Amino acid sequence: MLSSAISDLFANVRNVFYGFNLITDVLDILFVTFLIYSLIVQLRKSQSIQVIKGLVLVAVIYAVVHFLEMQTSEYIFNQLFSNAFLIAVIVFAPEIRQALEHVGRSNFGKFSLIAPSKPEAQILDSINAVVRACSSMSRDKIGSLIIFQRKSYLGELTNDGVMIDAVTTTDMILSIFYPKSSMHDGAVVIKDGRIVAARCIIPMRNDRELSGDMGTRHRAALEVSIKSDAIAVVTSEETGIISIAVEGQLWRGLKDSELREKLTTLLLPSADSKDTLKDKIRRVFERRKKDEK
Repeated sequence: MLSSAISDLFANVRNVFYGFNLITDVLDILFVTFLIYSLIVQLRKSQSIQVIKGLVLVAVIYAVVHFLEMQTSEYIFNQLFSNAFLIAVIVFAPEIRQALEHVGRSNFGKFSLIAPSKPEAQILDSINAVVRACSSMSRDKIGSLIIFQRKSYLGELTNDGVMIDAVTTTDMILSIFYPKSSMHDGAVVIKDGRIVAARCIIPMRNDRELSGDMGTRHRAALEVSIKSDAIAVVTSEETGIISIAVEGQLWRGLKDSELREKLTTLLLPSADSKDTLKDKIRRVFERRKKDEK
């Protein structure tokens, strides 16, 4: 009896390895592992862990209902879970879209034949104009939110704003954020050195865990940097402090020279073009930490 069970076990193991293809099966395992890891990272970054906890709780309740043979409740759960895929798509629609945008702006996107080259001189001029404007608004304690669009499409923001399409100048930015101006609320979006739109409203989630001393502009800057690869620059209306938000991280208390250096490194294609955005961010802010020490 025991010998028969052992022989059956070895036969099953042999059958598993007999049908094992070294190349395709290893690639399959690595690909699934990568997908699971990317999913976990994306969920942690988007702070959707609370939704996951809710789904786990629903699954536990369903298990209890099934164990107690509560027929009516079990029927309701069965009807609910029969459309589980559609429900997951609806619940995680922002995260799915963000993941697809991340894939779309990955390195293989550099081979695209339809993407026009960015005018570096115009981008540099816009950086200098923004730095000068932020310096002036910082001294006068005028609040502002300026978003530099990179690869991610920000059409949802600009479509709801006031379309401008003008060269970025210091006077233009100061006039937009002048407190008595009708366009001072909201954000200015700059793409390839040109102001695309003003008075753009950033949709914000209420479940973000942020510091209590951050105002609406700082929260909006973080939100747009989480959902896209855009660079957001903020001047505080209360303190005049200049901040920059990149990939969900906010660095505050920047000087004019620091802001110019960071925007140049992050936005100009020729500035260390072999580095990814994350490499640029890490290098830029590591230098700042060394300066603070």
